[in-house]
Amino acid sequence: MTEKILFVDDEPNVLQSIQRQLRKRFELTTAEGGEEALRILKEQGPFAVIVSDMRMPGMNGVELLSKAKDLHPDTVRLMLTGNADQETAMEAVNTGHIFRFLTKPCPQATFITSLALALRQYRLIVAERELLQKTLKGSINVLAELLGVANPLAFSSGLRIKAYVVSIAETLQLPNLWQYEIAALMSQIGCVTLPGDVLSKVFSGQELDDEEAEMFCSHPLAGASLLEKIPRLENVAKMIELQQKRFDEYDEELNGLYFEEVLIGAQTLKAAIDFDQQLFRGMGKGEALGWMRKQKHCYNPKVLAALDNVELTDQGQILSLNISQISEGMVAAEDIIAKNQVLIIPKGQAITRTLLQGLKNFSTQVGVIEPIMVQIGQVGAATS
Repeated sequence: MTEKILFVDDEPNVLQSIQRQLRKRFELTTAEGGEEALRILKEQGPFAVIVSDMRMPGMNGVELLSKAKDLHPDTVRLMLTGNADQETAMEAVNTGHIFRFLTKPCPQATFITSLALALRQYRLIVAERELLQKTLKGSINVLAELLGVANPLAFSSGLRIKAYVVSIAETLQLPNLWQYEIAALMSQIGCVTLPGDVLSKVFSGQELDDEEAEMFCSHPLAGASLLEKIPRLENVAKMIELQQKRFDEYDEELNGLYFEEVLIGAQTLKAAIDFDQQLFRGMGKGEALGWMRKQKHCYNPKVLAALDNVELTDQGQILSLNISQISEGMVAAEDIIAKNQVLIIPKGQAITRTLLQGLKNFSTQVGVIEPIMVQIGQVGAATS
């Protein structure tokens, strides 16, 4: 974990003074002005904290800290200036998302305390990100895989949908990418309440009767009710609850009920899920997008345009293998069926260690229809 601090001022004597005062307490780097600071951020970053003077020639502190935020969002930003007017303070906080606004001359004790608090804030930010990435997301991945064993048809789409959603979110530069990843991965969790024949009809494109359609429309709410009990997943649960809503159903009242990230997340899920279903039914990418564009006012235009940037991976080589030759990482090219006609692994599902063990168990206890058609290589979206 880096705890470097970058101090930026256009006056060399100020930089020298800061170095003398703080070099024994903090790991400090200095820069004379915004351009040099950006170069140092790119070459030596990330820094835990950046402190910038406001009034500098060429690039003022607000501009610098705003650009620093784009480069390294986790870096904690402080503003130090002799211009203590309210307008400058508001601009700095709103544009650069400043952690502290300090005025010159700043007492040394106040300055040192502010830097210590900024470092503490950075540690909290990093710790929270690691919690989300290593603990929460890891737990969700385990849950998704276990549910995939229990209901393979519903959850086989989770990884594919996640790839599409991530691509859309990156194109739209949406913050907090982890929320959209988890929402995509868990988007079908409510399908555990549905009979298998209803899901089979949905994925094959068959028309549902009124009772079946009502059952299927209820699964997002069921899924959301499961996830909303998990801390930090409140927004994810709302995205999943709204995943079936058309874009023209988002009226002023509905838009006022939820955060923007929830609304765009739900609209992204809607597009990604429908896109995946069309591909699953045999459409190519262009044909699927063409079909979606004909559904007037059904999708957020920005999301649909971003979906056009999704790059599908090559299918790779298709092999016909027996059970003993199947290995982790292969992808089912056709439904893998037990001899009692139970679906074990659906077409398009990547074979994980857990699924492979389940496949071997079925082979031993019930028997599996062989040969098994698999693809060598990932099927889905190519993401960076």
